[in-house]
Amino acid sequence: MEFSQLKSWVESANGSLFPIQNLPLGICSYNNKKIVCSRLGDFIIDLSLLYENNFLSIPGLELRHLQNDYLNDFISLGADNISNLRKQLIRLFSVENSTQSGMLQSYMISIDDCILHLPISVGDYTDFYSSKEHATNVGIMFRDPANALLPNWLHLPVGYHGRASSIVTSGTDIKRPAGQIVLKDGEVPVYSKCKQLDFELEMGFVIGKENKLGEPIPIQETLNHVFGLILFNDWSARDIQKWEYVPLGPFLGKNFASTVSPWIISLDALAEFKTEGPVQSPTPLEYLSPEPLRNFDIQLEVYINDTLVSKSNTKYLYWSISQQLAHHTVNGCNMRIGDLCASGTISGPEASSFGSMLELAWKGTKPIPMNDGSTRVFLQDGDVVKMIAFTENKNYRIGFGECIGKIVS
Repeated sequence: MEFSQLKSWVESANGSLFPIQNLPLGICSYNNKKIVCSRLGDFIIDLSLLYENNFLSIPGLELRHLQNDYLNDFISLGADNISNLRKQLIRLFSVENSTQSGMLQSYMISIDDCILHLPISVGDYTDFYSSKEHATNVGIMFRDPANALLPNWLHLPVGYHGRASSIVTSGTDIKRPAGQIVLKDGEVPVYSKCKQLDFELEMGFVIGKENKLGEPIPIQETLNHVFGLILFNDWSARDIQKWEYVPLGPFLGKNFASTVSPWIISLDALAEFKTEGPVQSPTPLEYLSPEPLRNFDIQLEVYINDTLVSKSNTKYLYWSISQQLAHHTVNGCNMRIGDLCASGTISGPEASSFGSMLELAWKGTKPIPMNDGSTRVFLQDGDVVKMIAFTENKNYRIGFGECIGKIVS
């Protein structure tokens, strides 16, 4: 049977966002133990139990890799070994292996009986600025509309180094940050809680293979260094950011929190969903020379409480994951397993596809209507922001899980 038509004996998997073609990896806890797991339909698969009962076998795999607080040690086993383990899971849980379902069910736990955790220990975190639409919108709002993009933007993926310690998993409350803000142009700053709290819809990628210091990663090899993709919300305090960012860039307006989804989706699961990116003009320098199919066609949605406020897609990104990583390392910067890079806000060509409230409400001039009759220009205390991501073809869908945060005072 073709891979795209495979079904699982786990009935809740078929037709869900977590079919047998997905099998993401994450960290969960249940019965007072923390383990590496995958998800199939409405169930968690305990990989440590599969290993202990001789259902999984790859070179170098030990129980310590699977009974762990993070995926980093497991990722260090290498892409080929992890792809092999994925194939073993597909074989075990496909409908053709239903004769073993009774035994294998004992290694599965309902998703409702587990707690999902931050999947990786993030050593370093870099945030890019890869959406031309987003960069253009910001340039129009804060600079000359005729020169919205700065001269370097079309030549390289702009980025900055963020704060790894404040990256949290979905479901963690987000405390409204405080800092210096200027209430009116020309006045002196005051210390205050942020009044312009925003979300940023992004896609992250996790480093799965290291490069040595001083050795750039050629663009043709970049995806060999990527373990998988993860949904990312780069919370932003716009008023704090506006006052502080010149001349060195973001600081307190960004470092208070970022939220990730609990599941890392493998490039194997996303291989069927590569697509062309936007035309790049001028042609990038050779070290950034893109492949024809350089982006992924992943649909993105953002909700504030129960109101859908944005629908975007990773295919809109001007600078691809490969280009981001090639540029990050062209100077010899060494990447480490578990490092996280995020795309920057993903905005599309239509107003409904903008990836931040700054754009959706256009700097506060176009309030966003909520289903309860209220409006928003920025986030209020008690608001719950939910992001989801999925990709699909005629046979199955691949989901990323939810990326949720509630604003608290």
